[in-house]
Amino acid sequence: MLKKERYKHFVEYFSKNQPNAVTELHYNNPYQLLVAVVLSAQCTDKRINQVTPALFERFPDAFALAASDADEIFNYIRSVSYPNNKAKHLAGLGKMLVEKFDGEVPSGMADLQQLPGVGRKTANVITSVVFDAPAIAVDTHVFRVANRIGLTNRATTPLAVEKQLVENLPQNTLSIAHHWLILHGRYICVARTPKCDICPLTWFCKYYEQHNTEKALLKAEAARIKKAEAAKKKRTLNSISKELKKRSVDKNS
Repeated sequence: MLKKERYKHFVEYFSKNQPNAVTELHYNNPYQLLVAVVLSAQCTDKRINQVTPALFERFPDAFALAASDADEIFNYIRSVSYPNNKAKHLAGLGKMLVEKFDGEVPSGMADLQQLPGVGRKTANVITSVVFDAPAIAVDTHVFRVANRIGLTNRATTPLAVEKQLVENLPQNTLSIAHHWLILHGRYICVARTPKCDICPLTWFCKYYEQHNTEKALLKAEAARIKKAEAAKKKRTLNSISKELKKRSVDKNS
């Protein structure tokens, strides 16, 4: 199947079945989304959603965050992954938002990536979700699913995946495609044992095609070897039986 066709089927399926896919992080404004995404690095959205209500109550905006320090912030996020580093990032992020951006979340990629704890992935999330920019963030789920389905080819880095997706997806689907890929990777196309038996995309999925073709070939080869071994064993037994009969006849003679 051509890549163009694969993209077409991908967009058609999700446009019909998940037309309103959104992030599972809970937030009410750009500041809250930015903080939640920074915290979500190498951590589950479920855990972040458990932490942020108290965090946002104590630090409702960038000004409150800027007035605090990493030690205090740590107490609110101690259950997330890498809390020490993230507490330092948030403390610095709050101060930079206030000092350089008047407490507002900037809309530009370059400005966002100046903020502590904000890399390209987080910046893409903010620009696409908050500011409706034609961008797509690539996390581990997006990276894995895009490669497995066959939307990308020989893309070995998140940036390479991002470039291929931006090049081939209709521009108006980039933001929501990020959520399509994440949710599919989180619940069906999981890392260790993808749930291909319930996946609706197998009929155009490159991974499924290759994996199952390989399995079928291995299964057929195993069956052939087993049959050959059984036939060899049968011939050996027949040969022994004939030899025993022959010896019995010679002895009686």
